[in-house]
Parts: sequence; C-alpha cells; structure tokens
Amino acid sequence: MAKHLGIGLIGSGFNAKFHLLGFVGVRNADVLGVWSPNRKHAEETAALALALEVGEAKVYRSITEMVADPALDALWLCGPNYARVENVEEIVDAIARGRGTLKGVACEKPLARNLSEAKRVAELVQRAGLQNGYLENQVFAPAVATGREIIWARGASLTGRPYLARAAEEHSGPHKPWFWQGALQGGGVLNDMMCHSVLVVRHLLTKPGAPRSSLRPVRVSARIASLKWSRPEYAKRLSKIMGREVDYRKHPAEDFASLSIDFEADDGTLVLGEATTSWSFVGPGLRLSAELLGPEYSMSWNTLESGLKLFFSREVKGKLGEDLVEKQNAEMGQMPVVANEAAAYGYEAEDRHFVRAFLTGEKPALTFDDGLEVVKLLMTAYQSAEQGRTIDFPPKGLDGFIPAVARGTWKPQRP
Repeated sequence: MAKHLGIGLIGSGFNAKFHLLGFVGVRNADVLGVWSPNRKHAEETAALALALEVGEAKVYRSITEMVADPALDALWLCGPNYARVENVEEIVDAIARGRGTLKGVACEKPLARNLSEAKRVAELVQRAGLQNGYLENQVFAPAVATGREIIWARGASLTGRPYLARAAEEHSGPHKPWFWQGALQGGGVLNDMMCHSVLVVRHLLTKPGAPRSSLRPVRVSARIASLKWSRPEYAKRLSKIMGREVDYRKHPAEDFASLSIDFEADDGTLVLGEATTSWSFVGPGLRLSAELLGPEYSMSWNTLESGLKLFFSREVKGKLGEDLVEKQNAEMGQMPVVANEAAAYGYEAEDRHFVRAFLTGEKPALTFDDGLEVVKLLMTAYQSAEQGRTIDFPPKGLDGFIPAVARGTWKPQRP
C-alpha cells in the first residue's frame, strides 16, 4: 500500500473547507491541489490547507491540469450541483487523452441534480475505470457509527431487528445563492439535504456487514412546502442577502420536506424510515438528529446536545460569526458549542475511510451506485409530493423526470 494519497479538491466553497478540517485527523493523505472557477477562492482554500498543515496545496488553472499532475492520486468533487456533469466530463476526457492517471474520484452529495445526470456521472467514472466513492458524512458521524454497532450487537441480536429509523437535518438556510435556485441546485431543501437523511435511515436499519440491498425500498411518501422564505417579508430579505436572482415571490423552492419510506427487509419484515429537512429551522444553528427504535431498545443523536454550552449576557455584543456552531443564528444567551464539527458531523472519519480505500484498492463503503440510489429516492419523493400520493418504488419515468421546483413552475400550496 502506498503511504500517502495526494488529493486535489474541485471546488473551494463551504464544503471544501469542512473537508480540509476533516483531513487534519487523517494521517495518510496530503491535500496538494485546488481548482475553482474563482481563482481568488481557490487561493484562499489552498492557503487554508497550508495553515491547517494538511498539505502544500497549489492552485491549478484547470481540472485537466490537475489530472495531469502525477502528485495527485484522487480528486474530491466539492463543486456546485450544476457543474457536476461538466467537472466529471473534464476529468474523464483528460484521462482518455492520456493526460494523466488517477486512483479514484470521491463525490460530494448529491451525486447530481436528477437521475439522468446521476447516471451520466456514474457511467463516465465507471467507463474510465476509476475507483469511486460517494461522500456522505453523516453515515460516518461517530455517534451514528457507534450507536448503530451497539444497537445491533446488543439489542437487535437478542430481541429482534429495529423497525423504525428517523433522521433530520435542519438549519436556517444555505450560504450561497445557487443553493436557493431550483434550476441550479436541482430543487430545494429536499434535494439539498434529504440526501443525507435518506441514506442515514437506511444505514441505521441495515444490519452491519449486510449489503444495503438487504433492505429494499418499496414505497415512498413525501411532502414539500415553503413555510418561511416565500412569505413576502422573508422573500424580500432573502433577495437582499442573496441577490436579485433569488426571488421567492416569483420562483420559490421548498424550505421544508418530509419523507416516509417503507422498506422490505430480506426476511420480508416491514420497517420504516422517516426523514425531515428544513431551511426554516430557528435555533442556535445546524441541528442533525437521528433515532433508531426496536422491540426493546432505542438510540438517539442530536448535535446541539453537545455537552458544552456558553452564556453571553446582553453586554457581550460580538460580531456575527459561526465560531460556535455551523449556521449560527445568535451571539448572546446560552449557546451550545460543537467543539470539533468536522469530526462530529463525520467528515474526518469519512475522509479517512475513502483515503484508505483508494490507497488499498478496496471497494469503499459508499460508491456512486449508492449515490445513484439516493437520487432515485429523492426524485421519487418529488413525484410523491407533486402528485400528493404514496408511490411504489421505483416508479416508471424517473430518467426523464425533473422536479417542478427545478423547472421553476412549482407553487407553494396554500391553506
């Protein structure tokens, strides 16, 4: 096994920076390159890599130039959803023209904006013969991983398999304008964040060591709504913050989504997965949570129950920031602190896993096939929400389906 994996980041936004923090806890990888269409942002990300001592990253003029550098063994795709296909096409084209070699490519969630694009991405990477990994940090969160192992080893082995899993990701809204635009992002909060929760509930309900296919989705029921950001006063505020291209009075996206999945276990048992995601959550900041319930046991996880809390009186009037928790909404009062977010949310363990898989040639725990399955479930959820009914999985016609939110034709339901 090679000693170190040379990694290049495609993208220089919020997510890429979380991976840099995660790599602080990974010993056998060096972040050696960054490419972004915004060179200034790429330079800032490269400087952060150097400051964190995770690698002497250089800034590249193109993705093709990154692929051609023999120092880079793998690429982490952290760019925006609307650029996913274009980025992968350039990687594969460079390899096909003999411009370089890579061990693998890891891709952030979601794999693509819709099923057609997701299939294109998966087919391109497989055709190029690259190892591939689907980056889903919450599955690797220490609390999720440890809780799942113990529940199945102690509770399920003695009293029967778990039958209900719940997961939620909630915060006050994304950082960048493109997230809020259905056409660029592929939808609203369902496409942006339900990809986490869908995989988490299936992961918790799947016996450790068993294939994910041992738990088969059979029915999907979902609903979406714009609860906050399409209200006139908040739509105006959002446009002021994000720019005129984000106008939820004319082109809203959902800021709330809920989903229920009926799974059939390999023994024929019915088990349920429930998920909720929101950009309209009001609280200290990002809240990730999960539950797993069985005949005689349960587990729960909530990142805002961090064990560390600070209190600031009205006399402490600090500037706005996110030094206590991601998507922080306040600077005074009693505030929970997530001391190491990159570790708590699973980025560190995730990056460690995929680095090792690419170095050894082993199949990662999550591949593009898993990302493809997630996109299928998300698109089925949009169909269910649009039609107002439960849908058998997988439905026909998913390949050509584009959610109404992504087409700009969705209108929030009124009472």
